[in-house]
Amino acid sequence: MPVHPEIKKILDIIPKSDSKPKIIPEEHRKMFDSPVLPVEQRVQVYSVEERIVPTDEADVPVRIYTPNEAESYPILLYFHGGAFMSGTLESHDEVVRPICKESGYKVISVGYRLAPEHPFPAALVDSYNVTKWAADHKDELKWDGKNLAVAGDSSGGNLVAAVSLMARDKREFTITKQVLFYPSLDLDFSEFRYPSIVENGKGYFVESDQLAEINSFYLLGNVDTDNPLVSPIREENLENLPKALVITAEYDPFRDEGELFVENLKNCGVHAELKRYEGATHGFLGKFTHLDEYKDVYIRTADFLKS
Repeated sequence: MPVHPEIKKILDIIPKSDSKPKIIPEEHRKMFDSPVLPVEQRVQVYSVEERIVPTDEADVPVRIYTPNEAESYPILLYFHGGAFMSGTLESHDEVVRPICKESGYKVISVGYRLAPEHPFPAALVDSYNVTKWAADHKDELKWDGKNLAVAGDSSGGNLVAAVSLMARDKREFTITKQVLFYPSLDLDFSEFRYPSIVENGKGYFVESDQLAEINSFYLLGNVDTDNPLVSPIREENLENLPKALVITAEYDPFRDEGELFVENLKNCGVHAELKRYEGATHGFLGKFTHLDEYKDVYIRTADFLKS
C-alpha cells in the first residue's frame, strides 16, 4: 500500500536536497531527541523510577517502569534506538510506557553509553551488564524468576539480538523472549545486499546513502562487521535463542534484513513471529502509533510477551 497519508504529510515537509549533509552527532541528537509528549499526555503506569546501575565498565542510568502493584513481575529490558549515537531514556519514554502497561512486565529502559564518545562494544556491554544485573537482583526487583525478555528498536534491535547471542553463549542468565522493532542487523554497508535498502533508501526518514557514515561513529577503529555481535544477521548458528517477535515497516530500508532474520531463526528451530506494518516507515513507534493502522503494535507485543 502507499505510505500512510499522515506519515506522508510529515515526509512532504522535510526539505529535499541533492547534497549529502555531513553527520554531526550533536546535531543528530538534538533532532532525534525532540519532541516528546508532555508527561501528562503519555500512557500512565503505576510507577517510574530513575536508577543508576553500577557495573565494572560504567555506571549506567536506567528508568524502571512498574505496571501495577504486585508481589512479582516478569521483567523486560528495553534498548532504545538512535543509530548507537542518539536516543535517551526520555526520547523513548512514550514507547516504553505502553509496552509496560499492556504487557504487565516491569520494564527497565537502559541508558547505555553512546558513540562516538563510546564506540563498539560499549553499548552492547552496558546492555548485557544491566540485563545481568536485573537477573542478579531478583528480590530487589520482585522478578518472578521465570520471564526475562529483551526488546529494542532500530539499533536497539541490534543490541537485542547481540545480547541474546551473548546470553546464550555465556550462560550467566537465560533470556526467554526477544522483541525487535525494525532492527538494523547488518552494519556492513559496503554494498547494498537487501532490496529494501535500495527501494526505501531515499525519502522515508532514513537515507541509505548515509548509513555507512552514521554507523562509522559506532564502528570506530578496525571493527569487523562480520562479527555477529556487530551484525547479528551474520550468525549462522541461531539454535537455542529466545523466541522472537520481529516488527518491520513496509517503507524501511532495514525491512528485509529483519524479515530474513526471522527466516534464519525458524531454519534453526527457533520460534519466530513476523509482523510487517504496511504503509509505515522506520521509526513509526511512538510517532505514529496513535493511527488506527498501527495502534495495535503494543497489544501485539504484549500478547507475544504474555503467551
